[in-house]
Amino acid sequence: MQTVVITDWQQFMALTMQLEGWAFRGQQNEAWRLESSLSRYMRDYVLDRSQWRVREERAIRIFRRKAHNFLAHPDLLKDDLRCLALMQHHGAPTRLLDFTKSPFVAAFFALERATGDAAVFALNTPALWNNRAVPKANPTLTRDMIDPRVQDNFDRYYFSNRHEIVWFGEPTEMDDRLVAQSGTFVVPGVIDKSLQAILDGYESNEELLHKIVLPERIRVDAMKWLYRMNITNASLLPGLDGLARSIAVELEIVWPGLMPSP
Repeated sequence: MQTVVITDWQQFMALTMQLEGWAFRGQQNEAWRLESSLSRYMRDYVLDRSQWRVREERAIRIFRRKAHNFLAHPDLLKDDLRCLALMQHHGAPTRLLDFTKSPFVAAFFALERATGDAAVFALNTPALWNNRAVPKANPTLTRDMIDPRVQDNFDRYYFSNRHEIVWFGEPTEMDDRLVAQSGTFVVPGVIDKSLQAILDGYESNEELLHKIVLPERIRVDAMKWLYRMNITNASLLPGLDGLARSIAVELEIVWPGLMPSP
């Protein structure tokens, strides 16, 4: 994985312009591993890894049995990817990793609550899309073959936790949050390895993962740029929750000459 520590916000903009078509993920601590919320939760609270598969299956089963009480269209729970996307949207640990096609959205989520050096990870989705990167252990597992939107593919390639593969994409129907964030999901085939470790097992002539470290000192300038671009929680998280969360940034973004007299 290529790692770059940028010196200023302009360098970030110039660097990401070279990554046309890639997907991005922001993390507020540059030391954090690139892994799903489910992987982190299991590692911290379920020490017996032989239990991970059955625990994940049970969690999804419980969600499906109860979530219909709150949904206008409960049929969407039958689709594995849409069900996991819904769980992720509402805070449940899942194997999905949130990515975005916008490096600026990723930078916002990295920096918004950062108190030290943050990071944006960039994934070479064009190489994965065109099968220029395939798993060494089984190069026949192309992107189309492992598509989790295909019936039974989640059971075959993901819930079994036997295939060290990566797929990216969106459900056939996207919710408002995914649209607002230019979002996409990365779906790992195993949950006991980081995304970087899985990609290390891929055959490719291209770099598949970049890590861009955002030093703490650039945060103020970067957040002002993002505010000017209307990248805030109010725009990225449609609804009252997003608006309320966006007020935190309003506390710190103040333009000279616009503050009322005491």
